[in-house]
Amino acid sequence: MPHLNYAQVDFNKTPDDDLGDNADEFQELFYEGLKQKGIENYDKAAEAFLKCIALDQSIPVLYFELGKCYNSLNNYSSAEEALKKAVEKDPDNEWFLDELYGFYASQNEHEKALQTVKQLVEYHPDYKEDLAALYVRTEQYDAALLILDEMDAEYGVSVSRDILRNRIYEATGRKDDQIKNLQDRVESNPEKEANYLALIFRYSENNEKEKAFETAQALLKINPDSQMVHLALYKFYLDDNEIDKAIESMKIVVKSPEIKSEAKLKVLTDFVNFVGEHPEYEGDLVEATAMASNTNDSKTVIELGQYYLAKGDKVKALNYFEEALKLEPNNFSVLNNILLLYIDFEKYDIAEKVSNGALENYPSQPIFYLINGVSNNALNKPQNALDALEIGLDYIIDDVHMEADFYKQMSKAYGSLNNTVKAKAFSDKAKQIQSTN
Repeated sequence: MPHLNYAQVDFNKTPDDDLGDNADEFQELFYEGLKQKGIENYDKAAEAFLKCIALDQSIPVLYFELGKCYNSLNNYSSAEEALKKAVEKDPDNEWFLDELYGFYASQNEHEKALQTVKQLVEYHPDYKEDLAALYVRTEQYDAALLILDEMDAEYGVSVSRDILRNRIYEATGRKDDQIKNLQDRVESNPEKEANYLALIFRYSENNEKEKAFETAQALLKINPDSQMVHLALYKFYLDDNEIDKAIESMKIVVKSPEIKSEAKLKVLTDFVNFVGEHPEYEGDLVEATAMASNTNDSKTVIELGQYYLAKGDKVKALNYFEEALKLEPNNFSVLNNILLLYIDFEKYDIAEKVSNGALENYPSQPIFYLINGVSNNALNKPQNALDALEIGLDYIIDDVHMEADFYKQMSKAYGSLNNTVKAKAFSDKAKQIQSTN
């Protein structure tokens, strides 16, 4: 705790109370309590602070420390009583109030937390946002909005306050108020792109597409270089069958370093679906996906690989995963997908080489041992296959299907080595697992 709390206990001054010769005992007990609390012996710490209180009941910090000990011991009723006593004796101590507020918050005592944080706000305006959040929890939405408006006016808007504000609008269904708030922001700060984007999103959410499109056009007028606005414009153009403009916006999106890969992928997915019905635009799709893969944004490239894999286009999926591997050579998920696709395409020599490298970085991943074993079996290197499979088998945890695959490959390897007894034994093990699962 900050020194200011312990300043309330001055051991150097001449006692002017009735402690008398007990001052040394009090000091020893107090520091013993702090020591025991520091090593998390909360029961012994509480005992020491109680002895201090028995010597002098007037010192607020004793109740504060006692309350924290009780809280750590899950003795919540005693913790509340002690912390309230500390606040009662020193009502202007913000540390005491903050501890009591934190206690009530942890116990979901929202009404009590609300009363405590109201006191804290007098000392620190930072607690206003906590107060607004508690108003939301207790469904006092008008009071919460009033505080949020005050804070926005004083400090400017913030993401955390907007999240609270949107929770209120969602809970109360006040969509018109939400739109009005965003319109006011655009009018009061017409140079700020985020205000337009938020308004576009809300208009779109309310199916007010014309207003959303008008807002997007207004943003382009004040900021012709805006890239984020094309996330909205792309969809508007596509819906209005203005394909050339949609393609132009799409290309701006996929090239933009400001736009997250998830959003880029959504735009590309929309266009893939569009091209499915209008194949004459496939060239534009190829160009756009090439742009995406050249952005050095590994996440976008990985997402494209996952997209094509889900669509069943394994050739394109492999191309994107290989590009992603150049950007993230040790990405486990990418390595896993690439190796499985190499096996699918019977590229066993590459699979064997890449899986060897993967095992150097992930020596406890059984899938890489299995792929290495499959590759070596296919390349007629049964002993190498067995070496990998026997090691990998030890790393399998609760995956009977993978275990069966290991036994099949081990049976195959032993068969190639003309060890028919072991080949049959492992084949039987695989069949037994499959029959019982």
